[in-house]
Amino acid sequence: MKYLIKEQECGYLLKNGILQGLLFAGKHTIHSFLGYELRIVSMMGKVDTKKLPTELLMRQPEFAKRVVRVRIPDHCIGIHMTDGIFKQVLMDGEALYWNVFEENEVRLVDVTGMEMTEEQVPGMYRHLIPARLYKRIVIGEGETGLLYIDGHFDRELPCGTYFYWNYAHEVSCKVFNLKVQQFDISGQEILTADKVGIRLNILCSYRITKPLELVKRLEGASKLLYTRVQLAAREYVGQFRLDELLADKEAIGAVLKERLLTVQEEYCVEVLDVGIKDIILPGEIRDIMNTVLVAEKKAQANVIMRREEVASTRSLLNTAKLMEENPVLYRLKELEYLERICDKVGSISVNGGGNLLEQLAGMVVPKENMG
Repeated sequence: MKYLIKEQECGYLLKNGILQGLLFAGKHTIHSFLGYELRIVSMMGKVDTKKLPTELLMRQPEFAKRVVRVRIPDHCIGIHMTDGIFKQVLMDGEALYWNVFEENEVRLVDVTGMEMTEEQVPGMYRHLIPARLYKRIVIGEGETGLLYIDGHFDRELPCGTYFYWNYAHEVSCKVFNLKVQQFDISGQEILTADKVGIRLNILCSYRITKPLELVKRLEGASKLLYTRVQLAAREYVGQFRLDELLADKEAIGAVLKERLLTVQEEYCVEVLDVGIKDIILPGEIRDIMNTVLVAEKKAQANVIMRREEVASTRSLLNTAKLMEENPVLYRLKELEYLERICDKVGSISVNGGGNLLEQLAGMVVPKENMG
């Protein structure tokens, strides 16, 4: 039987199942009746052994010099490069590639170390590595990370992205937000000194200052601060009557902040502010307060009206006294009223003789009052 082997191919020549050698590009005649067999394979990419043992093929010098063979230990992975370009990550026990028409290279990377370096695996290829072999840690702006290797604290990580091998070691990281944080205590029910049940909405802002100490001492600073604010509010508000609390609402927040400042070192935080957002009264108390407020406003309005009336009367009295003492001023006031009347008159008819101004004055001032 005649065979044509192309330039990029080769053939495994066997006789009675025993490898005789390799045949390369050209025309070949194989006598199958004599027990010969030819298995043609491509000499590009991964080697196709055609079910022949690799050790048997490697004994052939023509085969051995044309391939690259790498054994990948259990603690390593192989980075397969073709002509300097990344191709894939190899996990198999052995890698066997042709090195004839393209240059294949397999770099072994030890995964039992700690941090994955750029020299081991370039950043652009890391996402192709099986996720079970490494841990990706992302620390954002305003955050910090506590790195633990096999349960022991290793170091504190600033903002950035980190890759650690997670094969021979257990890697974990606790990320803490160092920005200003806030929690809201809504509808906290408290009984005042005069037995009035009120509800408070409290705001508290803080930031974490010592994350490593926080991990050693506490299990969640925000929950502890939340409880501390609740207890402090109950203790302080319960000492005062409702009127006193409403009159000085800002003092409640200041007192609560002062009490939290005494425990901020223990909680590894910095308390920035505590304030009372709302004081919510029961329905019946709110109605009573609204009634009182309306009554107060009405009383204030009446006082203002009386004050204005007195001021107006006093002003008229002063004007009358001035006109009584000064006839010229009285005459000017008279002319002012005449001017106002004339502004609203469409037309004026004059009958008979006499002074026009005196006639107009007669319309306003009785004759017996005219000088």
